[in-house]
Amino acid sequence: MHIGLIGGIGVAATVVYYQRLTQEMARRGKHIELTIVHADVQTLIKNNIEWNTQAQADVYADLISRLQNAGADCAAITSLGGHFCYKETQAISPLPLVSGIAPLDPYFAEHNLKRVGLLGTANLMRTRLFGALKDTEALVPDGDLDSLGLTYQTMATSGKCTEVQRATFFAAGRNMVEGQGAQAVILAGTDLNLAFDRHDPGYDVIDALDIHVALLADLADGSKDLDGLA
Repeated sequence: MHIGLIGGIGVAATVVYYQRLTQEMARRGKHIELTIVHADVQTLIKNNIEWNTQAQADVYADLISRLQNAGADCAAITSLGGHFCYKETQAISPLPLVSGIAPLDPYFAEHNLKRVGLLGTANLMRTRLFGALKDTEALVPDGDLDSLGLTYQTMATSGKCTEVQRATFFAAGRNMVEGQGAQAVILAGTDLNLAFDRHDPGYDVIDALDIHVALLADLADGSKDLDGLA
């Protein structure tokens, strides 16, 4: 299956999706058909802050049309924060969408995780992953979510993580584990790999990106099809 990715939101997130998806397909000994289109991260940020779901869905629909013209069979948004308008996008998308959020509840159940902490954009944390988790209790850090979200946004748009930013994210995760009883912290912001990769925060971390990539790889190599995907 030819996979289409909406990238650019941000660039570092796109790079890590590309790297991990191609590495996973190589590990499986499979060839991948892949096309990436570039979205504007500042437009996404503006629409997310203003909660203008239809405007962002319209942007996505245009990009997905380009993926369709390039031969893609499905499309995926390379940003969990960018899923805030998923339903609106799904309604007008010319291609099936492969959600990065829908696989999370089953994954958590399979690994006996009943309470998890979330790190990502302010709106993603505030809405507990847009209310998409039905079987898992989602926790968010104590304190100012807007400030933490701005720290994430700054890192994502710059494509690099400072030591101060890393310490902020690590402390927020520790708050949920030690203070609220989270069994693991979910990196629900794709660019958080910039802060956490090759660093040990002292608690269990699960990168939601890897769960999405595994699903996309299953579709790409034909071991799964699009039937039943949300």
